[in-house]
Amino acid sequence: MPSDVIESGRLDSPLIEVIGVSFGYNQLEVLSEVNLNIYSGDFLALIGPNGAGKTTLIKIILNLLKPKKGEVRLFQQKIKEFKDWPLIGYIPQKATHFDPLFPVSVREVVAMNLPQARWFDFWTKKMKEEDVLRALQVVGMENYIDERIGYLSGGQQQRVFIARALVTHPRVLILDEPTTGVDAPTQEKFYDLLARLNKEEGLAIILVTHEIGIINRHVNKVACLNRRLVYHGTHGEFCQSDFFRQMLADGHHMIFHKH
Repeated sequence: MPSDVIESGRLDSPLIEVIGVSFGYNQLEVLSEVNLNIYSGDFLALIGPNGAGKTTLIKIILNLLKPKKGEVRLFQQKIKEFKDWPLIGYIPQKATHFDPLFPVSVREVVAMNLPQARWFDFWTKKMKEEDVLRALQVVGMENYIDERIGYLSGGQQQRVFIARALVTHPRVLILDEPTTGVDAPTQEKFYDLLARLNKEEGLAIILVTHEIGIINRHVNKVACLNRRLVYHGTHGEFCQSDFFRQMLADGHHMIFHKH
């Protein structure tokens, strides 16, 4: 599916529109004429080699970087006019890499993502507590609410950081290399959780990775970035595509999770 063609048969509007985006650091072009739409219900794997521009594209979507050319629209608004940032949850690279002795609880980690103004009076503080508990219940970590975050396993920490992103009731969740250094069984549980959030909570998910082994039974869209968007289509189309076969021929490491 060409990246600049709106999906046929879709009546809903995209939640995120990347329109002709180019970006460079000094004289080095990192992104060139990228077009990409994200819709409700999408579980998109954004793949590509190291240095392909994946994290740069995410930072542009989050308004952390300004494109040199093109524009981004969020929920049908130009990004410079968009104010409702709680609708977009974000888990950056190495979110769980921190000093294990840092004295912060699971409750505090999740609450940090709430607007600070909600701390000031009794009723909004009560709402805050309810939001934190709800988010932890969604990821199955409510029984650890008073535990120190550094005492948890890597998989448990991942769930807490998902809860941190969910506490603002987002409609889009963006994860940048979320399972780096995590063992395979923990990865499987993590992807199962993301799939449940996608289906039951209605979250659109963008999962950024440089390994196409991340593509498993849960992903329904694939976009491959290598400075340009060189592929964008469904998971099934990707696995049957000449592009996929060429990646295999080029020696890319593949791991598929079959059940």
